Amino acid sequence: MAQVGLTSQERYQQKFERLIDFIYQHLDTPLDQMKLAEVACISPYHLHRIYYSVYGESLAATVKRLRLHYAADRLANTALPVKEVAAGSGYTSLQSFTRAFSDSYGMPPARYRKEGSHQQFKLEYPHRAAQEHIMHEVRIETIPPVNLMGMNHTGSYMDIGQAFEKLFGWLGMKGLSGDDMRCIGIYFDDPDSVPEAELRSMATVGFGDMSKIEIEKPFEESRVSGGEYAVLRFKGPYSDMHSAYQWFYGQWLPESGREAADQPVFEEYLNNPRDVAPTELLTDIYLPLKAL
Repeated sequence: MAQVGLTSQERYQQKFERLIDFIYQHLDTPLDQMKLAEVACISPYHLHRIYYSVYGESLAATVKRLRLHYAADRLANTALPVKEVAAGSGYTSLQSFTRAFSDSYGMPPARYRKEGSHQQFKLEYPHRAAQEHIMHEVRIETIPPVNLMGMNHTGSYMDIGQAFEKLFGWLGMKGLSGDDMRCIGIYFDDPDSVPEAELRSMATVGFGDMSKIEIEKPFEESRVSGGEYAVLRFKGPYSDMHSAYQWFYGQWLPESGREAADQPVFEEYLNNPRDVAPTELLTDIYLPLKAL
C-alpha cells in the first residue's frame, strides 16, 4: 500500500534506502535476488532496470563491488586468513573469491596483502626511499570555503559508502548529478583513538551553484572551511588509505614544521568507483593547517 502524503519519488527514495541498508547488513551472506526485491518492495521483474536507471550500475555489480571493498580492507588491515576473508565477504568458494578479487584488483588476494597500494606508505616497503618523491608528494593549497549538502554517518569509516549510496540515489532521481559535482567525505574523529561505533563522518556533494538544490531530509547543508591545507593524492582502493593517513600524520606533518588546524580532515573523490577499477581510484586527502 502506498504511504499517504508521499510522492512517488519519495516512496522510491525510501525503497532504495531500505535496500541499501539491507545490503550493507548482509554482505557476508548470499544475497538472493528475490529477497532483495522483497526488501525493496519492487517487483523482481523490474527492480534491476529501475536500480540501474537511478545508480548507473546493476544491483549485482553494486553487491560485488561492496563485498570486494570489505575484502580488500581485511586483507590490507588484518591478518585474517584469506579463506576467512572470502567467507566474511559472502563467498562460499575460495576459488570464486580469488577469481572475482583478481578481476577487480589486478592480483590475487594473497599477493594483494603483500603488494597492494597500502604497502606504499609503510616503512618496510621495498625501495621506499627511491619512490618517496613520486608516491608521497604533498602540495600546500589555499582553498575558499566549499558549500555542500549531504548525510551524516556514525560508525566505521568503511561504511560511509552507505550514506553516499543513499545520497547518490536521491540525486539520481532528482536528475541532479552532473559534471560540476564534487564528491567529498568529511571525517570528524581519529579512528585510532575513537571507538569504531562512535566515529562521525559525513557523505557530501557540492555543485558550482548550490542555490539550485532544494535540500530535503535526511540530507542537510554542510561546509568545509576555507584556508590552507596540505593535500596528499592517493591512488588505489579506499580500503588502503589507513596507512596513508598514518604516514601523513606520523611522518609528513612532524617533518613539515606545520601544525594541524582545529578542523576536520576531508577527502575529495576524483573519479567514480562504478567507472574505474579500485586500483585506479584517485582521492585527495585534505589536512587543514594552522596559519603561519
